[in-house]
Amino acid sequence: MKAEDYRELEETWGAHNYHPLPVVISKAKGVWVWDVDGKKYIDMLSSYSAINQGHLNKRIVNAAKKQLDRVSLTSRAFSNDRMGPFLKKLCEVSGMEMALPMNTGAEAVETSIKLARRYAHTKRGVPEDQGEIVVCENNFHGRTTTIISFSSDPDSKKGFGPFTPGFRTIPYNDVGAFQKAINRNTIGIMVEPIQGEAGINVPSPGYLKALRKVCDEKGVLLILDEIQTGFCRTGKMFAFEHEGIKPDILCVGKALGGGLYPVSACLSSKEIMSVFTPGSHGSTFGGNPLACAIAEESLNVLLDEKLADRSKEMGEYFVSRIKEIKTEKIKQIRYKGLLIGVEFHLGPNDTVRPICEKLMASGVLAKDTHEKTIRFAPPLVITKQEIDWAIERIRPIFETA
Repeated sequence: MKAEDYRELEETWGAHNYHPLPVVISKAKGVWVWDVDGKKYIDMLSSYSAINQGHLNKRIVNAAKKQLDRVSLTSRAFSNDRMGPFLKKLCEVSGMEMALPMNTGAEAVETSIKLARRYAHTKRGVPEDQGEIVVCENNFHGRTTTIISFSSDPDSKKGFGPFTPGFRTIPYNDVGAFQKAINRNTIGIMVEPIQGEAGINVPSPGYLKALRKVCDEKGVLLILDEIQTGFCRTGKMFAFEHEGIKPDILCVGKALGGGLYPVSACLSSKEIMSVFTPGSHGSTFGGNPLACAIAEESLNVLLDEKLADRSKEMGEYFVSRIKEIKTEKIKQIRYKGLLIGVEFHLGPNDTVRPICEKLMASGVLAKDTHEKTIRFAPPLVITKQEIDWAIERIRPIFETA
């Protein structure tokens, strides 16, 4: 079949909840993907940072194949020989004490909300059903009913009410607003170290450290969503390491599955995690042997290949090459490691979608975010030569945008 045939099948039989670029991918390796016609593209999205280790990383694929010859699923009704070693590795890498494995990033966030609420109710005396979690404008933490209840994106909310109460919204990157929002029923604040879906919004230096200080002074929880920024994407294993702090609760996912399988987790201290008791939370697939084998090797690849250092080096190089492009259309470049947002000066009704379509036609797959910004987030294994290959195609399109 041809590309248009596959797209017609998708349009006919699939719900229209996405608006993908008109490309049909059939093969991938490293930073490269190929469409059904054999055309080669460089992947500048990494499935929203789920493929930090590169497409079909050989070590992770081999770990999956090896595990598939043994056992794939046991459920948490029984223990398995892969979960303990994986959780130990994950806690050591993150500096946290205990982890609760789930599948998707949204499940990790839902878990963190339940964990924070139960801890506040049982350990801190916040009245049940009255606790509030502070969140930030333009956040993106997932698409479940509870999570969209505190989204400020109308496209995520329209028609899906009634919404879940218990959240208070403040501006992002505003510590003063957080201090003013705290009251006797405040459980804590949930925040992204960098707002990815909002257009790669990088907060002011010291923002996370200041939040940590306020949380300590007021006795509330700092909950960090590192599902997109974690696992070396920003030049550190986790973005919170840039400011030398540690959250009370940490949400991780995406690259934990190495681009092969959905794996996520909620991590915290033994004290906080102790509020979960048998039957209070769970998942059929969470912590399954296949997931754990894949995730453990995904972590090993990040560490062994020093992908945090590589992300920092390649991110700086990539941005330096973008800055060489001679155009007044670029309004701002925001980045940390290989999480890069290029915002454009455009008319009020214009978007960067046409620019992304031109990039696609030239062999560069990138994603528009918040209408005016193009996100570049390639697999962390990218080389300078591959960045140069991309820049050769990006430059003429940006210069004529």
